[in-house]
Amino acid sequence: MKMFHSTTSPFVRKVMLVAHELNLLDQIERLPSAAHPINRSDELIASNPLGQVPILLLDDGEVLCDSRVICEYLNDRAKGSLLPRDGPARWRVLTQTSLADGLLDAAVLARYEEALRPEAQRWQPWLDGQLGKVNSALDWLERHHESLPGRIDMATLSFVAAIGYLDFRFARLEWRRNRPHTAAWFAEISERPSVQTTIPA
Repeated sequence: MKMFHSTTSPFVRKVMLVAHELNLLDQIERLPSAAHPINRSDELIASNPLGQVPILLLDDGEVLCDSRVICEYLNDRAKGSLLPRDGPARWRVLTQTSLADGLLDAAVLARYEEALRPEAQRWQPWLDGQLGKVNSALDWLERHHESLPGRIDMATLSFVAAIGYLDFRFARLEWRRNRPHTAAWFAEISERPSVQTTIPA
């Protein structure tokens, strides 16, 4: 397998976390990419019309796009347990994964607003709205902290990627303030090799 890769993409990091936990990391050849929401890469568009990473190129020529799809494929390939097969547990993990991805989507949009839009054209209410989503998701996580310790699944790894992105791009938010349980859980899970080896440079 080959994957278009960016060391700073939190969506790529999520896939790498999953691959590491499933012992598939050495089966994925990482291809450097120049993904950008404005200066789009023709090379990426050839595999994914959206021009976004991650993109997984399978050995049979099939192309998989979107971190959620790729993570589910890897879990299925490894016959892993990161996503329950059925029942209430499956829907719980899928719903929490969606929340983590929504947190991450909002953080990335806020990053684009600050880093890519010319200063004179920046819209503060939009930025506040996206960061409001980030804080609401983190507050939910704090209220449901009792379900987190000891879990390694698609949802918790997605939250690792999302919260790690906040540390990387939005340290000023000080998300740990008033969220001691989430902070303690994140510190504990961050000791795992999969998390340590995927910290963005």
